Amino acid sequence: MHFTLPNMNNFPNFRSPAVLLDHAHHTMRFYHPRAIDPAGGLFHYFKDDGAVYDAQHRHLVSSTRFVFTYAMAYRHFQDPAYLEGLKHALRFVRDAHRAPDGSGYAWMLNGGQIEDGTNHAYGQAFVLLAYAHATMAGLDEARPWIEETFNLMERRFWDAEAGLYADEASQDWSERSTYRGQNANMHACEALQAAWQATGELRYLERAYTIAYNITQRQAERCGGLIWEHYDEQWRPDWRFNFDDPENLFRPWGYQPGHFTEWAKLLVQLEERGDVLGKDLGWLLPTAEKLFTVAVEKGWDQENGGLCYSLAPDLTICDWHKYFWVQAESAAAAAMLAERTGKAEYWDWYQRLWEYSWTHFVDHHNGAWWRILDRQNRKLSDEKSPAGKVDYHTMGACYDIVRVLKEPGHA
Repeated sequence: MHFTLPNMNNFPNFRSPAVLLDHAHHTMRFYHPRAIDPAGGLFHYFKDDGAVYDAQHRHLVSSTRFVFTYAMAYRHFQDPAYLEGLKHALRFVRDAHRAPDGSGYAWMLNGGQIEDGTNHAYGQAFVLLAYAHATMAGLDEARPWIEETFNLMERRFWDAEAGLYADEASQDWSERSTYRGQNANMHACEALQAAWQATGELRYLERAYTIAYNITQRQAERCGGLIWEHYDEQWRPDWRFNFDDPENLFRPWGYQPGHFTEWAKLLVQLEERGDVLGKDLGWLLPTAEKLFTVAVEKGWDQENGGLCYSLAPDLTICDWHKYFWVQAESAAAAAMLAERTGKAEYWDWYQRLWEYSWTHFVDHHNGAWWRILDRQNRKLSDEKSPAGKVDYHTMGACYDIVRVLKEPGHA
């Protein structure tokens, strides 16, 4: 079914906190209350109109991201129903995904049973993020779980010599993958900054800084000055990993413009919090600007608009698909860089990204964003939110931008 889009020649003011909060609220209402499963946890798979098309499977990434979205919604809108949703989501992470002895978190459940018990650093980074945001939303019972999760990742994934997290291990930890990836480390950097916000403990911010430096400086030096996704056990770039599976959900082949801009956002946030670190901060902003600039100059589809998914090692576009999260995270990064530097070019990109997304990605009728479009900006399926989405990126970007727009002195 097709619906008439609003008049796109008359966009709302994307630099208005009220507009962005209203959009985040509109998106949240796509998920709440239909996502709540009275039997436990939340449904993870939604069609365009909100119909649940798989009521049994639960993915750790969706389960933890629901904790984030409910926590942020409650903090911004103060609706008690969101607090109850937060408690409901948090309970499921704790009781269903977490091993009874606390030794790990199951990656995939089916009907309440473990379907894939693999331990992923990526997933545990989101567990850490969930506990941090639950704490900031006022659920004090989650506070000790921040340290518990950090210590689990420390024991099981931290590679002290590399100064980065390893990636994957079997459910019983007897087998460990030789794969190393930047994506788990990027989201660990995000989660560690949230852990610092929730607790004030400097070690979390220091670890976030260490990861950021090692990925965006040391590893980038090995990869043409940019961030490659995949590495071997010695943290040497693996230029062929998933070459034949370029659309892999968590490990795509190629440079990722969306990850460049996500890192740009994280680096600006680190610099902002740098006063308490007592470390060299001089590299943070230049690196953020470089990553953002490469992403938009090399990844923007000049013909149809939108940032494309992947770049080949020579920085030509190799996957023209448009993903929702790439546009959203890039808009947040643009706003942060604009506010930090005062450069009009970032506000120009911010406006361009929002106009594109408002026209092609936002479902103004049902709510939330389409997940993926082809090069001509056509939807590929009627699955709005399969496992992993839950619009954590889009609502999170709105909240990030609102914080920027409310900074003292913002025009």
